[in-house]
Amino acid sequence: MAFFGESTQGLLGLGALALVSMGSVGCKSLAPPFDAMRGQPVTVLRLQNYEPPAAAAPQAASIQLPAQIQGWLTAGAQLLPPGLLPPGLLPGSAPAAPVSNDLRFHNFRILGSTGLTAASDRDEVLDIFGHQGNFDSRPATCMYAEFGFAIGQLQAQPGVGTQDILVSLSCEQVQAFNFNWPYPSATAIPTDTAKRIVAIAQKAFGGGA
Repeated sequence: MAFFGESTQGLLGLGALALVSMGSVGCKSLAPPFDAMRGQPVTVLRLQNYEPPAAAAPQAASIQLPAQIQGWLTAGAQLLPPGLLPPGLLPGSAPAAPVSNDLRFHNFRILGSTGLTAASDRDEVLDIFGHQGNFDSRPATCMYAEFGFAIGQLQAQPGVGTQDILVSLSCEQVQAFNFNWPYPSATAIPTDTAKRIVAIAQKAFGGGA
């Protein structure tokens, strides 16, 4: 009987271990294609979410911002630190200084970019985008991107050869390029997901201008 009891305990122990292992795998599993992006470089890009038409640039101070951006600014810019706001949006703030090499990321002007060096930060990016539960199904009304994420080896021409995601906190939406977004009906960013994206941006850029 003792032998039977020990065997039963051993089987129960193995069963519990198996359940724990299955739970761990389930927690860490990512939706395709994000599951195949582990270990890839991740670059975060700061973007100018809105630029006035070229003809109106000299009167930039009087430019009427899109309603979505005005609402976002009024609501506190979704907790984004002022140093990470795109220049020229706040009243009295100067627009972005002109640059000779005006690089763009899917048609948005790049204000800065940095690679995530910590594996934990890269994993956090994949964990954010790799789970459908981090997004909801509110319809898209605009795309004024403040950030971009390029997964893969960044090339001389940004947006080429990488799997890219535009993030618009002002429109509360994401948009994928060079791969199929795995949740077609869920592209909207809830507040909790926005906070996680902002935290990654603060780590990447230090919250500075």
